[in-house]
Amino acid sequence: MSGSDTGTPALRSGTVLVVDDDEMVRELIRAGLEDQGLAVLTARSGLEALAHLRATVPDLVVSDVNMPDMDGFALVGRLRADPGTRSLPLVFLTSRAGAEDAVTGLRLGADDYIRKPFQLDEVVARVLAKLSRPPVPVDELVRDVRTGVLRPARFAEELQREVARAARSARPGAVAVIDVEERASLRRRFGRTADDELAAQAVTVLQAHLQELDLVGRDDEGRFLVLLPETPAAGVPARLGAVTDGLVAAAFSVGGEPVSLTPVVGWAEFGAVPGADGGDEPDRLVARAALAQDAARGHLDLQPVAWTPELEATVRPSRHAAPSWTARLRTPLQIVATYLVGWLVPFAVYLGLYRLGIDVATPVYVAIVVALLVTGASIWMEGFLALDPDRPPRTPGAPEPRASAVIAAYLPNEAATVVETVEAFLRTDYPDLQVVLAYNTPRAMPVEAALQAIAERDARFLPLRVEGSTSKAQNVNAALARVRGEFVGVFDADHHPAPDAFSRAWRWLSNGYDVVQGHCVVRNGDASWVARTVAVEFESIYAVSHPGRARLHGFGVFGGSNGYWRTDRLRAIRMHGFMLTEDIDSSLRVVEGGGRIANDPALVSRELAPTTAGQLWNQRMRWAQGWFQVSLKHLRRGWASPHLSLRQKSGMTFLLGWRELYPWLSVQMVPLIAFLAVREGGVGRLDWLITLFILTTLFTMSVGPGQVVFAKRLAVPEIRRRHGWFWFYLLVASLAYTEWKNVIARVAQLKELVGERQWKVTPRAAGPAAGTEAS
Repeated sequence: MSGSDTGTPALRSGTVLVVDDDEMVRELIRAGLEDQGLAVLTARSGLEALAHLRATVPDLVVSDVNMPDMDGFALVGRLRADPGTRSLPLVFLTSRAGAEDAVTGLRLGADDYIRKPFQLDEVVARVLAKLSRPPVPVDELVRDVRTGVLRPARFAEELQREVARAARSARPGAVAVIDVEERASLRRRFGRTADDELAAQAVTVLQAHLQELDLVGRDDEGRFLVLLPETPAAGVPARLGAVTDGLVAAAFSVGGEPVSLTPVVGWAEFGAVPGADGGDEPDRLVARAALAQDAARGHLDLQPVAWTPELEATVRPSRHAAPSWTARLRTPLQIVATYLVGWLVPFAVYLGLYRLGIDVATPVYVAIVVALLVTGASIWMEGFLALDPDRPPRTPGAPEPRASAVIAAYLPNEAATVVETVEAFLRTDYPDLQVVLAYNTPRAMPVEAALQAIAERDARFLPLRVEGSTSKAQNVNAALARVRGEFVGVFDADHHPAPDAFSRAWRWLSNGYDVVQGHCVVRNGDASWVARTVAVEFESIYAVSHPGRARLHGFGVFGGSNGYWRTDRLRAIRMHGFMLTEDIDSSLRVVEGGGRIANDPALVSRELAPTTAGQLWNQRMRWAQGWFQVSLKHLRRGWASPHLSLRQKSGMTFLLGWRELYPWLSVQMVPLIAFLAVREGGVGRLDWLITLFILTTLFTMSVGPGQVVFAKRLAVPEIRRRHGWFWFYLLVASLAYTEWKNVIARVAQLKELVGERQWKVTPRAAGPAAGTEAS
């Protein structure tokens, strides 16, 4: 041991307890520390040290290990077990020089380990360093050492304080739990350091999108906790949505590799009804937000989810189901109700006003005629514009990059066709194509083994089972975490794309477009009269209406099956599982944000149509109800968008507003004629030879045949050759099919308004391969 040469004593305060059975060591350490202005207590053993500690707790302990009565290892164990001394810094000074002894001491809770013989100035320097920067147990730190945000205990204190203030001021707030879906997989690849790397980068984004009074914490699982004081429920989604958008847009890396993140956010409100159910305790609030975050993880659509009592019910579902006969009668009664509303209510209004001396027959007749003329004229205009559709640039704007195909499937209904679909995609003529099958199934199925065998044979294919999924949107959103392509095509489980589909799509996307929607062609038209009806109808939709409407209104729409997206755009937009037509909703959000969507009738993919009337009803009911949801959501947002021109806003009004109003207008001639018959004293007294009525009727009746003519002219060759299908469709559409679809549209509105939403997946059987035609 050497003497100390510490220079002029520093003016310091504090008390140090020196514990050693060697008196010479105790006095040497005492002298060195007192030279620095510190007060020093001494003890000869661990037991004597404990006696000192019961009287007064020093600022630091310097202790030997080998001592009588109680050694240093036992002493540090006692200190760390006592809440009053568990944070007390302790430095071991011992002749036990083995590495295993140092490891044992540090594991027991020592803050430093100095071996004898020692340099006094080194011991003094280490003591002074510990006194200047006293160590604190991790669980007692106010802030997380890696991110600087609040630790759980301190966050709970702040949350409790804010809850109390909200109760006094009647100004509610919210607490949110934020995680990223990819965290678990990154941790498996890179270890626990992945959590810390992500957190250190994410906290910068969080703080950039939060307000001055907001607080950020981090729980023991690595998730972020966000406290939003004085933020009512109506304002929370927008604020958390901005945080989510920021996390999606930011560039992250783990282990030197770039990664894309999918934030999942849940939140719970406090202070709205103080103490109503005891739910404003901090632990319970965080648990509620975490439950909502689990629900958000099920959708992966970037939408913050609010806690509601119904979320608790999903964890403990009710066993009481509605009687089956009630479910069977519900839809027929709704059909009757729509006719009562569409016929009897207007008739009663006309008759009631007439008895009050107000005859509205003429203006109502003119309004109905104008409505029918406007609708018919728009359909004719779409047809003529579809004769010269928009075409992709002749050459790509950039070399063909890696592409991905995401096939969304529900295996119990689509197991019969999914293998042939995967094989069709692997035969696609594109140089670097990744194929991801994102599927959900309530039980293990034999086809999963076949899919795994394909994956082992071909590295381009990835089968991805999405646990807990209940929609196409959830499957697609889950697949985006595994997508590697610069652009991605989205398909249903029965689609077979044309060989050049991805190359053609890239010509659009590489020249400034965000989404391109292709032409879906039915490949099983021979299966039934329903299938051939749908085959012709699809040509009128995808070969005529979509491209004609895109030219008429200045934007395309749909973006669903056989839709191709720039991957970064789809990652930012996502698909929302709460929408029944999530693809239309997503594409309209692109349009409202200033994005560009093309519609290309030459970008072909072949699919299976429903083969029974029941399947077709379920499919069209979902479509109609989904369109109604989209209309309610986007009609106002379209007009509010600064990115849309007046022409586009008018087109969106026609697309969303008029399509929902027209099914009701289409039946208004019936109550009007009934009223006129009452007014005139009988149907026989009505004058049917009014020129306007005749011309309007003829023009309206011309729309159906005209649309069929356009469809046959523009259909793909294998459908165009089936002349009988078009005649059959014309007959069916004229007699019943058009009104049948109007009935569905009206019933769908009623179902949506009463909150009746159900996703029914159409069963898929294997059909003719793409490009083939059944004999």
